[in-house]
Amino acid sequence: MSEALNPHQSIFVDLAELEGERAPVTWRLIIDDAPRSGAANMAIDQAIAEACAAEESPPTLRFYRWHPPTVSLGRLQPIGDIDEARVAALGYEIVRRPTGGRAILHTDEFTYSIAASVHHPLMRGGVMDAYLRISNALIAGLRLLGVAADKAPGDVRVGPDVSAVCFETPSAYEITAGDGRKLMGSAQSRRANYVLQHGSLPLVGDITRLVDVLALPAEEAERLRAELRRRACTLAEALGVTDDSELVTFERVADAMRRGFETALGLNFQPGGLTASEVRRAAVLIRTQFADDAWNRLR
Repeated sequence: MSEALNPHQSIFVDLAELEGERAPVTWRLIIDDAPRSGAANMAIDQAIAEACAAEESPPTLRFYRWHPPTVSLGRLQPIGDIDEARVAALGYEIVRRPTGGRAILHTDEFTYSIAASVHHPLMRGGVMDAYLRISNALIAGLRLLGVAADKAPGDVRVGPDVSAVCFETPSAYEITAGDGRKLMGSAQSRRANYVLQHGSLPLVGDITRLVDVLALPAEEAERLRAELRRRACTLAEALGVTDDSELVTFERVADAMRRGFETALGLNFQPGGLTASEVRRAAVLIRTQFADDAWNRLR
């Protein structure tokens, strides 16, 4: 990891400090009004990132939800980790993310994505440099919600013996609640001159539901379910409130996260939507990649 930022410094970072002069700070903010399918969400994220790389769109922060509930696999994760018959029986979908990591069940959650040219000051350095900056912004947003959030140390690495579940253990700079349980999982992709990072914040519900669709023997599934309850939590659990509390709504979280990015990174947001070219490109990506069985069975 480069030394662009000290992991023990204040979470508040001015992008101007990253290159000695004031960096562009006006970003597009997209808040999707309605949930979308897994294929549509992944296609939109990638379409935005490609447009940022081509300098056709400004750096973009997007907040969104999912419907129907979707199991997303990391780009290199084996499809065999998932019990596909069980997924279908529960009415879930499967999609393969363009980023790495392990399986997530996207339901009752807040999801963010951030896309920018690889040359943008926020993305300077290596993967972990940008990851740290974004984690600082996420922590700022969570603290506005009342969570005593922190991040895992920068030297934490996920070992080869972990399960197929993203939320089993935090990796470097991923977000934890005050008691050390993992609260947010994120993954980043750098290719074709863009950086795309997206991440998941479970708002309510049973954090162990993903175990229901894993291809595991019953005894191993129960062990993993117990580990997840011990090591991960929802926002409602972190705040000590019920699932129907107004403190854990998508809208409230979106507002706090926007303010967290503004405060921690000195960004100004211009509300916007997808461009016509992004919509067209997303449609192509849905058809040829994210809703395509060959893509989802890539591994």
